Amino acid sequence: MLPFPQRPLVAALLACCAGAAGAQSAPSAQTPPPTPDAALPTVNVTGTPSVAKKNLVPSTSEGIDRDQLDDTVNVVNTEDALKYLPSSFVRKRHIGDTQAPLATRTSGVGASARSLVYADGVLLSPLIANNNTIGGPRWGMVAPSEIERIDLLYGPFSAAYAGNSIGSVVEITTRMPQKFEAEARVQQSWQSFNQYGTHDTYKSTDESVLLGNRSGDFSWWLSANQLDTHSQPLAYATVPRSTTASGAGTPVTGAYADNNRSGSPIWVVGAAGLEHQVQDNFKFKLAYDFSPAWRATYSIGLFQNNTKATAQSYLSDAGGVPKYSGSVNINGTNVPAGSFGASTFSSNVYNFNEQHVMQSFALKSNTHSDWDWEAIVSNYSYGQSIKRAPAGALPVAAGGGTGTIEYLNGTGWSTADLKGFWRPEGREGAHQVSFGAHLDRYVLEDPKYNTSDWIGGGNGSLATDSRGKTQTSALWAQDAWRFAPMLKATLGGRFENWRAYDGYNYALAPALAVNQPGLSATRFSPKGTLAWEMNKQWTATASLAKAYRFPTVSELYQSITTGATITVPNPNLKPENATSSEIALERIGDNGRVRVSLFQEDLKDALISQTAPLLAGSTTLFSFVQNIEKVRSRGVELVADQYDLLVKGLQLAGSVTYVDSRILQDSAYAPAVGKITPQLPTWRATLAATYRPNDQWTGTVAARYSGRQYSQIDNYDGNGNTFQGFSQFFVVDTRVRYQIDPHWSAAAGVDNLNNNKYFIFHPFPQRTVFAELRYRY
Repeated sequence: MLPFPQRPLVAALLACCAGAAGAQSAPSAQTPPPTPDAALPTVNVTGTPSVAKKNLVPSTSEGIDRDQLDDTVNVVNTEDALKYLPSSFVRKRHIGDTQAPLATRTSGVGASARSLVYADGVLLSPLIANNNTIGGPRWGMVAPSEIERIDLLYGPFSAAYAGNSIGSVVEITTRMPQKFEAEARVQQSWQSFNQYGTHDTYKSTDESVLLGNRSGDFSWWLSANQLDTHSQPLAYATVPRSTTASGAGTPVTGAYADNNRSGSPIWVVGAAGLEHQVQDNFKFKLAYDFSPAWRATYSIGLFQNNTKATAQSYLSDAGGVPKYSGSVNINGTNVPAGSFGASTFSSNVYNFNEQHVMQSFALKSNTHSDWDWEAIVSNYSYGQSIKRAPAGALPVAAGGGTGTIEYLNGTGWSTADLKGFWRPEGREGAHQVSFGAHLDRYVLEDPKYNTSDWIGGGNGSLATDSRGKTQTSALWAQDAWRFAPMLKATLGGRFENWRAYDGYNYALAPALAVNQPGLSATRFSPKGTLAWEMNKQWTATASLAKAYRFPTVSELYQSITTGATITVPNPNLKPENATSSEIALERIGDNGRVRVSLFQEDLKDALISQTAPLLAGSTTLFSFVQNIEKVRSRGVELVADQYDLLVKGLQLAGSVTYVDSRILQDSAYAPAVGKITPQLPTWRATLAATYRPNDQWTGTVAARYSGRQYSQIDNYDGNGNTFQGFSQFFVVDTRVRYQIDPHWSAAAGVDNLNNNKYFIFHPFPQRTVFAELRYRY
């Protein structure tokens, strides 16, 4: 058995497991209380069923519903709901972050295309990139007040999902009213931040309203949400720190001595990426029941975001004037102008405006007979996405001047899914067959123009342009076959045809204009799960699956500056080829459960950014996305929870995950072989204690732990506790909620109560206090 580290979270979780396995104990704050005779995956038998149960998904799953979210989590944005789910981490840098990718058991925060996020079956994952910027899921299209429940499905073990499910699948289920409903919520938060020369409090205000009703066969839902938020610095301005004495340069004070992630000495000279965001979310859903068995639903969502990012210099000259660039003298050493140029601060100063529209139409049946059908079509459009940034040095550039204007207008995706469910022997019969067809199309349009005035000027010459499209069509089927009273096999397969086309790269200087070659691939992914229900409490499962993750447009059509030229490294990348397996053992009691999962992922042709020679005959190294021959990730996940632990009303839930993920073969860069896969911590853990003394009061104390990570494929970045480093963190959160009467409730909480100052490339939020008032009718 793998040894556990001596950490408080682990010790408490082991005690929780012992209680859950001994007395017939309880479900988690993440997963509602299961029934003793439930089979994997664990589901709730009241309220809205999990997606795993409803669609017979064989994957291990965890979930959380609306009531549990209200009681236990300080939710401002929808992605907060995943905060304590096992083996997951959303890289949310601040309240309102639009670049918040999901990390899973075997995938880091820079692998956004290795997970899928859906809301009511509509895809929110922008598979135009595999990164932590434009690749982050569009969480903002779902308001927290809409959520009925969220399920997290682990691994690519269901044929119903594309190979991007190698990491996990998030299914968000939203509500539709059965009668008139109204809700209004006001939430405020205050973050106290103190690091280097930045000492400030950043406030956020979130206001939401929701109305819905059902009248005869029609039901409708209207929600509106506005968030006004200020972030801590998302970046620090740094320059090299010399040890050679010199009198050159303007004498300045205010710099902070530190080391970068590779251990080299630096000066921290300022803060940047201080974002002020105003976001609006509007959603309208209309459903019509043609009969008790058939429903049609139309949904339209609008997301608007206006962001202004500023910078703060720590340096000032003898007269107290802030210094943003040029040759300076710090503590008797010179920082030349070449090292302290305009981009030191300006690269993290920008104005960003976006307006996205999402539409979907669904037709579903629930006949309670042998056949059911489901059809969903959707479209997500970047109607407007404009980023303006300066090219000159601050402080002059703060008032205008030359710069760039970058557009993502026209970027987006469309999907169509048809699913069928066949029960040849009825709902309780031995065979439960599901099958379907899928089609998606992704478009990336990313031109950047020079401009004479970055704040309000028009387009000048075209500076760069990246474009491309991908399309995937798929057929799939699987059968959940109970071939013996205690044995069920789920066997399936997914056939996918993928192509990339219309790729184009352009640059003004150095000059580049390339029409990229088309690319296509066809793959078949078999999948199988065997579940053994030993008795009403114990279930064991074994799963094995193949999955292929096809390259995104951004990975295929990347362009790298190589001195006086620009080079496109490889527009012929191969799909990632994963063989995933899991063995799980779960015990469910009247008041709790415990699960242990052993998992392994063998990944061939992994798409990871690394350094390697790019030009023929050159030994100069450049960083770009490449196929790495072999990566292996294996680990164990322990999940447990128990209700009425020691005293009635006390619930303890938690998880521990250990993963050993290594680069096993990499012909392009030998120093990476044997190293830990980037952005994957070896240990993760969560623990949450919730006490409900009565129907009015709920109090929660929760903790999250993540071990050290590396951002470089050769693990050369040994200093994690600095800007661009990946440090370990241990964070304690609290929440208290009071139900004043049937309509009014109030809540208060603190995230990062222990004020841990940590980095995941960016500096992360420090202690943040929340207050919330809600009215429901």
